[in-house]
Amino acid sequence: MKPQGNTKSLLYLLPGIALMGLIIVIWGFISKPSPLAGTARNDSADVKIFNASNAASLASLSDIPDGLFNYGGSTTFVPLRAQLEPFIEQTFPEFELRYTSPYSKTPGSSVGIEMLLEGQLSFSESSRPLKPQEYDTAQQRGIELEQIPIAIDGIAVAVHPSLAVDGLTISQLGDIYQGLITNWSEVGGPDLPIQPFSRPPSAAGTPEFFVENVMNGADFGQAVQFVDSTTAGLRQVESTLGGLYFASAPEIVPQCQVKTLPLAGADGAAFVPAYQAPLVRSADCPEQRNQLNVIAFRSGSYPLTRRLFVIVKVNGSTDEAAGRAYTDILLSPEGQTLIEQAGFVSIR
Repeated sequence: MKPQGNTKSLLYLLPGIALMGLIIVIWGFISKPSPLAGTARNDSADVKIFNASNAASLASLSDIPDGLFNYGGSTTFVPLRAQLEPFIEQTFPEFELRYTSPYSKTPGSSVGIEMLLEGQLSFSESSRPLKPQEYDTAQQRGIELEQIPIAIDGIAVAVHPSLAVDGLTISQLGDIYQGLITNWSEVGGPDLPIQPFSRPPSAAGTPEFFVENVMNGADFGQAVQFVDSTTAGLRQVESTLGGLYFASAPEIVPQCQVKTLPLAGADGAAFVPAYQAPLVRSADCPEQRNQLNVIAFRSGSYPLTRRLFVIVKVNGSTDEAAGRAYTDILLSPEGQTLIEQAGFVSIR
């Protein structure tokens, strides 16, 4: 009789065992990632997929040094670093990079080059070319510098979202920052005082480029208010009806709280936006965001573009090896793709 009792007990247990097995099978099925999940992955996950599919071409980059290297400089590179740093960490884990900010100064191209010459950095990033005096300072210290272009960037102009102005010519933009144009009514806008904002040209490469190429070397007017960062500049424009601020296009165009103003290269020329038309209104952002007009940057129809550089010390040291490795990664097909994803124009 005992065997019969065990058989009955087993018969009672079988439905439960079957149900448990079914649950395990269903859980295993639903826990598998969907093929579409990649569309919602973060940048880090995208980089992993990117590396796997491009391993062959990356293998050609053989001179990547091992070690920890400091670099710094231009804040224009911030959108690119967000893409590039995880890519390098996953692809070349022994090539460790640390962005190094100055202790008592605002980060920027000029400060980065200064830190490079002082031996604090292995290489630096710059949104402007080297100056003759920087070459001279390097030579006095027994250092040779080389600037290597890696991308093209557009400079965009931000205004308050409610400002009714079609656009500005490069000449008008320069006159505003010199204090020669002081009211928006002088350029087809409302009767409203203009309040220009900028980062200091003594520290940042973008204002230096602006002074040389938009203002023809003239000084900023007394009305210009200086800010420490692009974030601070955009906040000022957001709260100032007549305000305007310029910076790298990837830092301005996608923002919700400001409007990007189209520019024209000369009087009578068509205004060209730094964004892809039509303009996405602030009220529709962030559900929709303005996208960069990379086609106009590449063709040159947008009138305010410049090259971005990596500055390398030419002395046969591991610092030079690190700078050249960083440049080689940026100039590789994978690096140029990351440059485009960050909103810049590839040059290869």
